[in-house]
Amino acid sequence: MFDAPGPRARRRIFWISVVSALVLAGLVALGLRQFAAGGQLDPVRWRPYLTWPVWRYLLGGLWSTVVAACATGVLAMAGGLLLALRPNRFTRAYAEVMRTVPVLLLVYVMLFVLPSFGVNLPLFWKLVVPLALSHAASYTVIFRAGVSSVDPGQREAGLSLGMPDGVVTRFVVLPQAVRHMTPLLVTQAVSLLKDTSLGYVVSYTELLFNGRVLANYNGLLIQTFIVVAFVYLVVNLTLSRLAHRLEASRARTAR
Repeated sequence: MFDAPGPRARRRIFWISVVSALVLAGLVALGLRQFAAGGQLDPVRWRPYLTWPVWRYLLGGLWSTVVAACATGVLAMAGGLLLALRPNRFTRAYAEVMRTVPVLLLVYVMLFVLPSFGVNLPLFWKLVVPLALSHAASYTVIFRAGVSSVDPGQREAGLSLGMPDGVVTRFVVLPQAVRHMTPLLVTQAVSLLKDTSLGYVVSYTELLFNGRVLANYNGLLIQTFIVVAFVYLVVNLTLSRLAHRLEASRARTAR
């Protein structure tokens, strides 16, 4: 999408990165100093997080997070693919509107508005459905970009052989498009996984909700949420690294 930066731009990016890293390191050091002054770094406060029962409870929340994210991903990708393959005013308007509406607002609609009309879903679906509606719009854009990246000659070749347009799309265009957009799908999964933290609003027992319960139980608020943040960081960095590797692999294949 952008030209490769020249020598001057690379130097500017380098120094901006260095300054940003130093500022971030300074903020971390200041935070650690404040934590140490308040006794938050005392080993006794961190000892509970070296025990299996605590981790079993947090990992149970992580499993619920993964289940909700997988269910949301399946529904959102199915909806996004359907909208991408049916380009019209409605699908374009849906993609534009849903990408601007906060996900939390959709969760509140599912939690407070729909029950007044007799629609009261289980807690799991009160989280999954709003997330799926929101992320379907993002997947629509990704699928459209993937389909557009396929050489038009591929479709024309299939049509010239007498294959119906739907068959060409399903067996010729989409397999190639999926290879192009796999890194973007993984990157979108990172955003989706983070959005499952809204499960605390509907009392769904995902990772953040379990962290809040644990902090209320042991009184170690800062320690608990640092550990929860660390778990999110590990999972999301793993997915981000996977996306980078897939992108690098696709670039090597394209050469």
